Amino acid sequence: MRSIISIVGKSSSGKTTLLEALIAELKKRGYKVAIVKHSHHKDDLDTAAKDTWRFTKAGSELSVINSLDHLAIYRRMDDYFDPKDISNFVLWDFDILLTEGFKGSNYPKIEVHRNEQGQELLTDPKLLLAVVTDTPLDISVPQFSHDDVSGIADIIEKTIVSQNDETDVSLVINGTHTPVSPYLKDWLTRTLSAMIPSLQNNGEVKNLHISLRRKH
Repeated sequence: MRSIISIVGKSSSGKTTLLEALIAELKKRGYKVAIVKHSHHKDDLDTAAKDTWRFTKAGSELSVINSLDHLAIYRRMDDYFDPKDISNFVLWDFDILLTEGFKGSNYPKIEVHRNEQGQELLTDPKLLLAVVTDTPLDISVPQFSHDDVSGIADIIEKTIVSQNDETDVSLVINGTHTPVSPYLKDWLTRTLSAMIPSLQNNGEVKNLHISLRRKH
């Protein structure tokens, strides 16, 4: 399972600034990083000035903009997608997914704290990996200053190593992530690894995506 870690904190605590620094640090260490930002606003991305908005209003369930160096996907939703479902939906070859927000999720969290915002933290202590703070707190989790990006990245890197198996197998049925037992994961890995080379010579298999869609 790809690692998912949420960066949370009160408004204006410095979450976005920290994420910018972490992305650069983790990339320097050789990781591919994806970001999902939680937004409380509706219709703040796909506006009436854009062609994708016109396609959506016409009835399209999903619109994609494909340019020379970017791919943007707009999909109308009835509610928030869980970061895990977003990962299965679109994040093919990333090592870690960092979220800004999603404080109500059950993913490990790093909370960004400033003394001027009070001593109370937002995160359940059981989910707290670390706190980034400008003042020492009376808690038993690692604490880092806002500029100790390397130390924070070390915590994230340890989480990546501990969570990621050598082989990652995901099963998504009707858009919902389905747990895979160790036996099934091993069977799928061995079976598909044996079959694919006979179909086409693409070198060593590092990423494999198979989709089954049945007509009604």
